[in-house]
Amino acid sequence: MNTTTLDKLRNMRLLGMHGALKTSLEANTTENLTADEMAAFLANSEWDDRQNRSIDRSMKNARFRYRATIEQLDFNTKRGMDKNTIHRLADAGFIKRNENILITGPTGTGKSFLASALGHQACLLGFKVLYISTTKLFTQLKMAKVDGTAIRELARIERQDLLILDDFGLQPFDAPSRATLMEVMEDRHGKRSTIITSQLPVKQWYDIIGEKTVADAILDRLVHDTQRIELWGESLRKKSTKNELEIT
Repeated sequence: MNTTTLDKLRNMRLLGMHGALKTSLEANTTENLTADEMAAFLANSEWDDRQNRSIDRSMKNARFRYRATIEQLDFNTKRGMDKNTIHRLADAGFIKRNENILITGPTGTGKSFLASALGHQACLLGFKVLYISTTKLFTQLKMAKVDGTAIRELARIERQDLLILDDFGLQPFDAPSRATLMEVMEDRHGKRSTIITSQLPVKQWYDIIGEKTVADAILDRLVHDTQRIELWGESLRKKSTKNELEIT
């Protein structure tokens, strides 16, 4: 009878229940549970399993640059990252309020790692996240316009609760890139949150975007309801390499 029940649970894709019951039968712990306790145990196991699989899918779809978590952030190194501020952001309240975050600072100060950690935390809380370099985003959307899938791709980006644009402003924008960025920001303005990382201070973004009228429109949508984090200090990658050389 137990084998038949396990087979039925697996065939109905109730994998959490299947795993919990199988483990309990093997450990001979089912006899210690009342009918109500067993029902609650199986239901909770199925719930947890589905939640975990949903989070795994979200992590995979987000395509983070780093496998980073809030717990891995180093607040001891002096680089402008306030622990209280980051922990407040980690509750994802900024996503619920449709706010943006702009993370700026020199190369190697941990901008992408911090953005990945905040994105990872958002996935754990059930939000849909997409992490992509700005240059790659523009390239993908240009190709989508050629093959006729641009509307579908823009709709997919718009559905993300949190869009993380990494390495913003590494290259000056051309006209198609400005138009694409304007379209993405217009779709998300007041409805979804965006995190942008950049080596350039925000005051230089006008020159990078170019075309003053378009730049004004884009930055008006970005800077509105925005929190800024400015990192500074020695490159963490250089520091890590120097420490490894000292050890060897």
